[in-house]
Amino acid sequence: MFLCRKRAELMESIRTYKPTVSSVPQARVLLIGQVGAGKSSFFNAINSVFRGHVTSQAIAGSSSTSLTTQFRTYSVKAGREGKPLPIILCDTMGLEDSKGAGLDVEDISSILKGHMPNCYQFNPAAPLHAETHGYQKSPAVKDKIHCVAYVIDASKVSIMPPKLEEKMEVIRIPQLVLLTKVDEACPLVKDDLRNIYKSGYIKDLMQEVSVRLGVPLSCVVPVKNYSGELELDLNADILLLSAVIQMLRFVDNYFDDLSDRLSSVECKD
Repeated sequence: MFLCRKRAELMESIRTYKPTVSSVPQARVLLIGQVGAGKSSFFNAINSVFRGHVTSQAIAGSSSTSLTTQFRTYSVKAGREGKPLPIILCDTMGLEDSKGAGLDVEDISSILKGHMPNCYQFNPAAPLHAETHGYQKSPAVKDKIHCVAYVIDASKVSIMPPKLEEKMEVIRIPQLVLLTKVDEACPLVKDDLRNIYKSGYIKDLMQEVSVRLGVPLSCVVPVKNYSGELELDLNADILLLSAVIQMLRFVDNYFDDLSDRLSSVECKD
């Protein structure tokens, strides 16, 4: 009963969220990470929670090359006929270690600044440029990215390549880390998802990610996406919804920083 109430409260908090900047109807969160880390699966999982059953709108899988080849913006609806939630999840091509493969650093910059159109076809050999069809020359605040979520496979933290970390260094806006596949990384968690914060192994992984990516430990959020399941799980839902709440808090940080910078400019004038 408590878990059902907790899930309902988290869902309601997300449904009723309003960005603090009136010109922004929906917060935009960029999902970024290695091939197969679970970016598309995270959107599918959130969509599943609000639909009330497991769905797979975004293409997801375990291929060695990125199944996502376009920049996609996904709106989650509260039920089949419900209103879109006040958050848009932006899905990208997977990051790869080698140069000229996977998501390009220049493309990351274009996405953050709001220049990249929805359904843009990625080309690792030739990043987006101003003459590309659909390029947004003068993006508004509502078109930009307000929070970045690094999606990292918990079972592959130790083999995360250094060049990947270099690609991540271009990002200078509020960011958090989604640590996915925690059940595959730890038998204790696989047995019971409620052991997630009791697992010393998961705590160590969170600490390692925090150090390697230079983010506070509180910014590393463990989640379990839906993959082979046919039914929703309350404990998984609460982890997923808590991650979205954390994203929205980071979005608020972005808007607070924007407001501070605008106030500073006005003071100088």
